[in-house]
Amino acid sequence: MCIRWLLGSSQLQRAWRAASLKHLPYGHQGTRRWRHSGGSTYRAVIFDMGGVLIPSPGKMAAEWEVRNHIPSGTVLKALSSGGENGPWMKFMRAEITIEDFLQEFRKLCSEISKTDMSVDFFSFLLTNEQVVKQFPVMTEAITQIRAKGLQTALLSNNFFLPNGKSFLPLDRKQFDVVVESCLEGICKPDPRIYKLCLERLGRKPSECILLEDLGPNLKAAASLGIHTIKVNDPETAVKELKTLLGFTLRTVVPNTRPVRKTMEIPKDSLEKYLRDLLGIQTTGPLELLQFDHGQSNPTYYIKLANQQMVLRKKPPGTLLPSAHAVEREFRIMKALKNAGVPVPKVLDLCEDSRIVGTPFYVMEYCSGLTYKDPSLPGLEPSQRQAIYTAMNRVLCKIHSVDLKATGLEDYGKHGDYITRQVQTWIKQYRATETSTIPAMERLIEWLPLHLPSQQRTTVVHGDFRLDNLLFHPETNEVLAVLDWELSTLGDPLADVAYSCLAHYLPSSFPIQPGLGDCDLTKLGIPTAEEYFRMYCLHMGIPPTENWNFYMAFSFFRIAAILQGVYKRSLTGQASSATAEQSGKLTEFMSNLAWDFAVKEGFRVFKEMPPTKPLTRSHHTWARPQFLPRTLGRRSYVTSTDSSPAHASKGALVFSPEGLSPPVREVYQRLKQFIERHVYPAEPELQSHQASAERWTPSPLVEDLKEKAKAEGLWNLFLPIETDPERKYGAGLTNVEYAHLCELMGTSLYAPEIFNCSAPDTGNMEVLVRYGTEEQKARWLTPLLEGKARSCFAMTEPQVASSDATNIESSIREEDGFYVINGHKWWISGGHGEVLFEKVRVPKENMVLGPGRGFEIAQGRLGPGRIHHCMRLIGCSERALALMKARAKSRVAFGKPLVEQGTILADIAQSRVEIEQARLLVLKAAHVMDVAGNKAAALDIAMIKMVAPSMASRVIDRAIQAFGAAGLSNDFPLAQFFAGARALRFADGPDEVHRAAVAKMELKHGL
Repeated sequence: MCIRWLLGSSQLQRAWRAASLKHLPYGHQGTRRWRHSGGSTYRAVIFDMGGVLIPSPGKMAAEWEVRNHIPSGTVLKALSSGGENGPWMKFMRAEITIEDFLQEFRKLCSEISKTDMSVDFFSFLLTNEQVVKQFPVMTEAITQIRAKGLQTALLSNNFFLPNGKSFLPLDRKQFDVVVESCLEGICKPDPRIYKLCLERLGRKPSECILLEDLGPNLKAAASLGIHTIKVNDPETAVKELKTLLGFTLRTVVPNTRPVRKTMEIPKDSLEKYLRDLLGIQTTGPLELLQFDHGQSNPTYYIKLANQQMVLRKKPPGTLLPSAHAVEREFRIMKALKNAGVPVPKVLDLCEDSRIVGTPFYVMEYCSGLTYKDPSLPGLEPSQRQAIYTAMNRVLCKIHSVDLKATGLEDYGKHGDYITRQVQTWIKQYRATETSTIPAMERLIEWLPLHLPSQQRTTVVHGDFRLDNLLFHPETNEVLAVLDWELSTLGDPLADVAYSCLAHYLPSSFPIQPGLGDCDLTKLGIPTAEEYFRMYCLHMGIPPTENWNFYMAFSFFRIAAILQGVYKRSLTGQASSATAEQSGKLTEFMSNLAWDFAVKEGFRVFKEMPPTKPLTRSHHTWARPQFLPRTLGRRSYVTSTDSSPAHASKGALVFSPEGLSPPVREVYQRLKQFIERHVYPAEPELQSHQASAERWTPSPLVEDLKEKAKAEGLWNLFLPIETDPERKYGAGLTNVEYAHLCELMGTSLYAPEIFNCSAPDTGNMEVLVRYGTEEQKARWLTPLLEGKARSCFAMTEPQVASSDATNIESSIREEDGFYVINGHKWWISGGHGEVLFEKVRVPKENMVLGPGRGFEIAQGRLGPGRIHHCMRLIGCSERALALMKARAKSRVAFGKPLVEQGTILADIAQSRVEIEQARLLVLKAAHVMDVAGNKAAALDIAMIKMVAPSMASRVIDRAIQAFGAAGLSNDFPLAQFFAGARALRFADGPDEVHRAAVAKMELKHGL
C-alpha cells in the first residue's frame, strides 16, 4: 500500500472532510454532478490529481489490507482519526514531518487492527514517485487541449515530502497554473482555493471546466459558476470533456501522440524523400505522430496521401558502438517476411542522415491490437490463454527459421551467445554507469562463472515481449512481431526467459505493469513455468535445468538497458517520456536478477557431488567458507592462521552483515518475507490456534508455506555436516543458519512456514543421518515437502521425566513388531496427550537399531539447541522492540514511560542480556562448525541454560511495561513468555544443564 496514493483517496478525503464540512453551508457530500447553467465558451480546463490524473488509492488500500490480512478499513480509520487535529490533517498542514506522521500512523493502525503493524514499506512508497503514473488518456487529452490554445491547470490537495518539495509525480509543464493546498495553506472545498486558481489563470468561472472525483469539491466549484465533470473513470470523463469542448481529445492512431520537442524531425525533406520513394503525385500535407513506446529508437507514424507508414530511426547524439542498428532491423524483417514469420513489410532503408538527422527505415503500418498490460484486463480467461499460446507459438516459429534458406547464416556469430551477451552488457553498463549499484557488481562477477555449457543457435528477437506483438482483434492471431533492434543469432532460451520478465514484476511497475501479484490461474494466464514447458513442448526439446540462470541474465540485461536509457535522458537523447525514471529502476531490476542468481546457486548446491571431509582445526578463524567469486562452491579448507587477512572469510560472524553475500541475500529475503507475510497473518493464526479447528492445519499457514517454498525459503536448517551433498537443504553452516533462525524466532509461526520448526527439523535430521532409504522415502520426503508433521514423545504425567530412567512406558518385541504401552503428554509438535495401548510398530520402522536411541539423540541434539536458543533471541528482540515502542507512546504519573527510571533500566538490562546470550550461542555454533558437536558439548549446555532464562526475563520486563495488555492476545508477549518458560523444561530442565556445566568445568579444572 502507498501512503501517497492514500493522500488522494476519495474515501479518505470524505472521511476527514466530514468533520470540517459540518460547519460549512456546502458540506453536503452527495455524489451527483453539479453543473453550471451558463453557456460561455470554455478557455481553460482544471484537473484534480488523485483519482483524476493518477489512480485513486481507495481500492489499493482495501486490496493491501486483504493481502496482508489486516482488518478492512484499518487504514481509513487511522488516517481519519482525530479529524482536523488528527495526525493526518496536521501532516497536510505541514505541522508535523513525515517521520512524526508515520510514527503516529503506525500506532493508530496497530491499535485499530490489534496487531503490531510495520509502516516501513509505506514510508518507502511515500517518497517513491515511480509507483504512480499518469493515465495515458489524460496525458493525451491535456496535449490536445493545449494544442487548441486552451489553458490547463492543476488544483490539488497536496503535502510535502522529506526533501521539502511537494508531492507531484507529474510533468509541471503540462499546466499553465499549478495550485497546491500545502503551499497555499487552504484545501478544497474551501472556495478561496478555487478563486485563487481562477485568478492565476486570468479566467472567469464560466470559462472553466473542473475535472474532480469528489462530490463536495464539485459542489463548491459549481457554486462559483465553474462547469464540473465528476470523474469515476478517466476514459468516460474524457469523452464527456470532448463533448463540452467540441473537438477530439484522442489521436486516431492508437498509442501515438504529438511528436516530443526533443524528437522533432524535418518534415519537408522527409516528405520529398517519401514522394520520390513511393511515386506519390497527389497533394496533401504529411501527418506525423510519435509512438509512445520506443525508448531506444524513436518511432513515428506517417500518413501521406492514402499511404500509412512507420518510420524508425536512430536517436540523435553520440551513440555506443553497434547500438541502435536500424540497418540490422531492416535486414532481419525483410528476411523473416519471406520465411513466413509475421512481420510488417519493410519499404526502404535510408542511411543518408541529411533526410531526418540520422539513418532510418520505413515499413508499412499494420493495424491491430497491442496489449501493454500483460494481465489483459477486460478479456475472458479463455482469450488470455489463447493470446499467450499464440505468443508462445510465434516465438517457436522465429526460433525454427532456416538460417541458410533465409540468408541469415552470417547475421550473428555461432556459439557462445550467452558469453558474448554477458560481456556486451557488462561493457554497455560500464559505459553508461552513473553510480555504484551493489547487485550489478555482484552479477558482473557471478554471471561469467555460471554460463550454460550447451547452447543452441537460432534467430533470437532480443526483446520478445507481449507489447512488441500486434494481434488480430477477433482471432487473437499474431499479425506482426515488432522492434527487432536487438535481434541476432543466439541461444533461444534467452528469448523465452526474457518474455517471462513480466511474471516477476509487480502490477504497479511504472514502465510496464507486471503479473507478480496477480492470480494467474484465475486470469487464465500460464505461469512462467507453464509457459516455458509449453515452449519446450512446441519445440520438441527437454526443459533446461538452469532456468534460473537465464532469468538472472534477462533481468541483468534489462537493468543494463535501463541504465543506458537513463544516461541518455541526462543529455536529452532518450525518446520515451519515462526514460528519466529508468535510472531509479536499474537497481530494482538488478536486485531481481540477483534473486534468481541465488536460486540458481541453491540448485547447484544440491547437485554438487559429496565433498570429502577434511580435518578441521578448532580455531577462532577456522570455518567452512564460500569462495569469494563462486556462488554454490563451498570450500572446507580450514585455516589455523588467525591473522586479520583471514578474518573476513573465517571469522565468527557476529551480525548478518558479516555473512557471505549469498547467505546475506537469503537473510534479507527471509526478513522481507516475514515482514510482508508473517507478521500481518499473526492475528488470524492466533485465532485458529484457539479455535476448535486447532488440530487441523491452518489454510493460511499452508498458503504461506507454498509462497515460502516458491521463493526458495525452504528447508534451510540442515547443517552442511549432516547433508554434505546438499540433497535436502541449503548447505548452511550452523553459524549461518543461526542468524536466519533468530529472524524466524521473531514470530511463533514463522518456523513452520519455512519448514524449519521443531520437532520436524530434528526428526528430519535424524532420518537424514540414520534412516534407511525406505524410511527416508516414507517419512523424510513428506516432511521435507511440508506435507506431513512429526512429533517427539517423552514426558510422562506420572513420573519426573527429566530423569530418563524414570520412564514407565514399555516396548517389547512380538512377531516382527514392537508393541508399545505408555502414557505421554506435552508431546512436541502440538503439546498433546496420547495413551499408547498395545500399539504395534513394524520392526523395519526402527531407526538405526535397538538400544541406540540415546546415541541418535545426542548425535543431533547440538543443532536443535542452537535453533531453540537463536529463536529465543529473536523473540526477545521483538519483545524489546515492542517494549520500547510502548514506552514511547504511553504516559503514567505525568510523564512518558520512557522517562521513568525503572523502564530505562529494564531496557538497558534487556539489551545487555540479549547481546550476551547471542554471543554465547554464536560461539557454540562456531565451535560445532569447526570442531564438531562433541567438542561443543560445554557450549551447548551453557546456551541451553542461559537463553531460555534470558528470554523469560526480557519478555517479563516487556509485559510489565505493557501492563494488562501484555497478558492479552492483542500482543504476542504472553505467547512468547509461555514458549520461553516451556523451554526451561524442554530438552532437559535448567538444573540438569547447570549440573552438566559444573561437572565439565570441574573436570576441566582438574
